[in-house]
Parts: sequence; structure tokens; C-alpha cells
Amino acid sequence: MDKLLNDLGGIVLNGLPTAIIVLILAVFVRQFYLKPLEAVLAERHRLTEGARQAAEQSLHSADSKIAAYQTALDEARGKIYAEQAEFLSKLHAEQTARTQAAKATSEATLAQARQSLAAEAEAARATLAADSEQLASRIANSILAPRVV
Repeated sequence: MDKLLNDLGGIVLNGLPTAIIVLILAVFVRQFYLKPLEAVLAERHRLTEGARQAAEQSLHSADSKIAAYQTALDEARGKIYAEQAEFLSKLHAEQTARTQAAKATSEATLAQARQSLAAEAEAARATLAADSEQLASRIANSILAPRVV
């Protein structure tokens, strides 16, 4: 057993410098490699989160602007439709007024033509009456007049 403990003590004594070197190497790697790497990763995470939050804010801002633009567009469409309806109403009223004016003008022209026609008919009747009397008197004279043979 003494030999075993002695051999074991020799192995531990021979492995001690390796353990110390591994310990120093572990401290060195941790101090000069892992801590700066962790700091870089933490900074990267912080910047990524900041960019993500900025993107979300930008998205929310864009959504609110889109909603505002949509509202303005709806209002503009409403105004255009109202103006269009008003224009069509005015146009319809104007067309109705023109139609009524044309109807009144045509009725006046027709009434004047009827009066003119009635006057011409009356003049023709008077002329016919006068001509018929002359014709009747000629006929009567020719019938009643002595015939020369």
C-alpha cells in the first residue's frame, strides 16, 4: 500500500505543473478572450434590440401615417363626390331651365304662326267673299244680259 501511495504521490507531483498550466491558461482565456467576447455579444444584443425597437416604432409611425392618409383620402373623396353631386344638380337645373325656355319660345312662335295663319285665312276669306260677289255678279250679268247672236 505504501508503494501505491508513493506512486500516486509521484503521479500527482508530476501532474501538478500541468494542472497549474491549465489553470493559468483557463484564467488567461477567460480574461483575454471570453470577457471581451461577452462584452461584444452584449453590445451586439443591445444594438440589435435598439434597432428592433426603432423598427417597431417606425412601423407604428408608418401605420398611423397610413391611417391619417386614408382618412384624408376619404375626406377628399367625400368632397369630390359632394362637388360632383352639386355640379350635376346645377347642370340638371340648367338643362331644365333651357328646356323650359325653348318650350316657351316654341310655344310663342307657334302662337304667332297660328295668329298669322288665322289672319291669312281671314284675309283669304275676305278676298274670296269679295271675289265671289264679283263672280256672282258677272255670272248674273252674263245670264241676264241679252245675248247677241
